[in-house]
Amino acid sequence: MKKLKNEKELVKKAIAEGVRYGEKRGVVKFEATDSANEKIEYIYRLLVHDKVIQPLPEDQVSQKSMKHKLAIWASKQK
Repeated sequence: MKKLKNEKELVKKAIAEGVRYGEKRGVVKFEATDSANEKIEYIYRLLVHDKVIQPLPEDQVSQKSMKHKLAIWASKQK
């Protein structure tokens, strides 16, 4: 897994876009107390469920790999 050039910023963008996506769909209401890791996991699983992104093999799912996957997704958003 090759680290993206500005992966940290892309992860922040992915969280913001993912929160907006989930709330617009009406499936989730994030609280201010939700941690970034909880949001990342929920957004990742929601996007996989909706077939927006390709799932990782279950034995390779980790916070690092989910962040990377979401960063790639965010880099493709307008």
